[in-house]
Amino acid sequence: MPPRSVADDVRSRLAAYIAERGLKQSRQRDVVAEAFFTARGHLSADELVGRVRAVDPRVSVATVYRTLKLLGESGLAIPRHFDEGQTRWESAVGRAHHDHLICSGCGTIVEFANDEIERLQALVARRHGFEVESHRLELHGRCGDCRRQATAAKGRGEERA
Repeated sequence: MPPRSVADDVRSRLAAYIAERGLKQSRQRDVVAEAFFTARGHLSADELVGRVRAVDPRVSVATVYRTLKLLGESGLAIPRHFDEGQTRWESAVGRAHHDHLICSGCGTIVEFANDEIERLQALVARRHGFEVESHRLELHGRCGDCRRQATAAKGRGEERA
């Protein structure tokens, strides 16, 4: 789990959300939440299944999917769709707002924050009389490694998709 105070907050928020909906708290759900919140980056459900099953092979795929849905509905996790055809999830707890660079070659996702971009977005919204409630910025392109590989392949006369 995240650092102690954040871990306690996650546990209590998830427990409250589950209780409000009349659902049962379960050890398997706890295992999934623990695996999710100790992971870094952006996890697909399948990646989370692998992490969970390393701890407890009896946890079903359905339990992982249902728990991810609960985490999303409770505001503890954010589903992201990075144009690769599958949803990736990231923690919404104890993290500042950030944006993403996504490599269309290898799929690497880089998180970044930039105060000037945030300032410009607010300025544009104000000029248009718009009150921003939320936003996300995703920049798609090729990372340095993929560009170098493409250049090397081109130099060898290989075609690259």
